Amino acid sequence: MAKSVVAGLDRILTMELVRVTERAAVAAARLRGRGDEKAADQVAVDAMRQELNRLAIDGTVVIGEGERDEAPMLYIGEEVGAGGPEVDIALDPLEGTTICAKNLPNALAVIAIAEKGSLLFAPDVYMDKIAVGPGYPDGVIDIDASPAENIASLAKAKGVPVSEITACILDRPRHAKLIDAVRTTGAAIRLIGDGDVAGVIHTTDPEETGIDIYLGTGGAPEGVLAAAALRCTGGQMQGRLILDTPEKVERAAKMGIADPKKVYRIEEMARGDVLFAATGVTDGNLLAGVKFGRDSITTHTIVLRSSSKTVREIKARHQDLEKF
Repeated sequence: MAKSVVAGLDRILTMELVRVTERAAVAAARLRGRGDEKAADQVAVDAMRQELNRLAIDGTVVIGEGERDEAPMLYIGEEVGAGGPEVDIALDPLEGTTICAKNLPNALAVIAIAEKGSLLFAPDVYMDKIAVGPGYPDGVIDIDASPAENIASLAKAKGVPVSEITACILDRPRHAKLIDAVRTTGAAIRLIGDGDVAGVIHTTDPEETGIDIYLGTGGAPEGVLAAAALRCTGGQMQGRLILDTPEKVERAAKMGIADPKKVYRIEEMARGDVLFAATGVTDGNLLAGVKFGRDSITTHTIVLRSSSKTVREIKARHQDLEKF
């Protein structure tokens, strides 16, 4: 069975998977700067679902738009695809809805596909996260260490002073103490208003993005998506679900999470052969946004694969506009 699944991943390695995020990104980009988050998200969902149902897969959404009673399409547990190998799917048709509505940087259309049973079935709660890109010894970061200890460890591994390290953190009141702790070390901070999947992905290429480490709490579903991307590049990530009410603990237990305090390593959030694709909706540090020309549409996508550590960058000019 494993061989047939891997073969399935081979078939959707590049263009077929790219089409899924391209369609969602173009749909969302048409509503950039319109101030309507829900409308932008909905058109992205519609476009992504349509393309997923054309793929030769038997896919189950494990990270999606929410539970079935909250999301009419691409909900957790929804089955998609035209038939084929069984795969898990984690997706966010519009990562950064507020960003898109305000036409700010780093909105993305994102998807990850893995062999069935390979992606963490995470409830829609907060997750404490720490992540760095590839090229560092295992254990360079530790979610239970202080920000100062993690930044010092990373600076030592990188061979630079702490002052040359930049941390990416969501700009939220809950992060006030974390921000103070990082600034006390002398490291720089890149505050982002939304889009923590993009924030984590940016650690994969510090020379391009200027971001060395991601710290703080954000959505657990976004954490799984980010882990899938980092698995493909050799980065490191740890996460711990924030289950701070009995209701959240019970919900997590129903999804198979027995230890509410467990620290998940990257390999536990995204195992096996993983494919990840992201297309820019708005211009960002890593990807350009969708460009609408008179006779064409231009998209910018990255496609990653864990088994080969391959990073493909695809800049496409689409002249058949009817397909969108």
